[in-house]
Amino acid sequence: MQFRKSWIMALALTSVVALSACGNGGNNAATNNGGTNAAATNTPTESSGAKLSGSILASGSTALQPLVEMAAEGFMDANAGVDIQVQGGGSGTGLTQVAEKQVDIGNSDVFAEEKLKDADAEKAKSLVDHQVAVVAIAAVSNPKAGVDSLTKQQLVDIFTGKIKNWSEVGGADQAIQIINRPASSGTRATFESFALGTKTEDQEGSIQEDSSGTVKKMIGETPGAIGYLALSYLDETVKTLNYEGVEPSVDNVISGKYPVWAYEHMYTNGEPAEHVKAFLDYIMTDEVQNGDVVELGYIPASKMQVSRDVEGKVSTK
Repeated sequence: MQFRKSWIMALALTSVVALSACGNGGNNAATNNGGTNAAATNTPTESSGAKLSGSILASGSTALQPLVEMAAEGFMDANAGVDIQVQGGGSGTGLTQVAEKQVDIGNSDVFAEEKLKDADAEKAKSLVDHQVAVVAIAAVSNPKAGVDSLTKQQLVDIFTGKIKNWSEVGGADQAIQIINRPASSGTRATFESFALGTKTEDQEGSIQEDSSGTVKKMIGETPGAIGYLALSYLDETVKTLNYEGVEPSVDNVISGKYPVWAYEHMYTNGEPAEHVKAFLDYIMTDEVQNGDVVELGYIPASKMQVSRDVEGKVSTK
């Protein structure tokens, strides 16, 4: 009996161990499945971040700079192996530097063919255009200038020095102070091409600033000041002026009613490296085009009802 009792207890113990092993096996399987699923969920982001590595240096347009900086932050968050630095300097600087392979991306408000001419025309041929958005440029004044709208001719007369006081265009009795961008600026080129219709010389006493951010600050703080800014820079510190009675709004730009706009270009010298291409592709995703682009006051090129070629000719899509 004792032997039988011992044998039964041993059999029971063996069954418990076997069941326990099966239970553990089930738990391990569940854990492995859970781990596999989690890995499957996380792998694209992790492998993407691990696979892409390298540095990206972009320079040029300060009108485009806020968008590139915001997109760079989002891209680096998802791709820890990539470091992106964004510098200003103006479209001409960005185009020259990317043409000379000093930077990976040259940001520009104008077509390379427009900016790189004569001796630099050959350099433009090696550049690949990536159009990432549309930017509109508005004339802006110090809020106390007392003017809501200016005509094309009034703007031309102001920036060529013929009109020197705001009272001459229905505003306050205040001397006009021009805050200009340098000749290398794509914002200036866009404003001169589509608002003034002519290039202008810097007038005696005018102030020249290298960045749109500084222009906005100067206009807001300087009595009688006038300049021009991308819509992405506009806020209550400056007065946005209508052009020929047309408000520089997103809807008016899209429809073609407001003419002072340009494509935002990110040029590469030849086809970009893998990590640079990935960044450019990221900027064209719905996430950025319908998020950062709109939030910052730019316009997705896909929403435009009109298009403009390198010669400046506008046509309906």
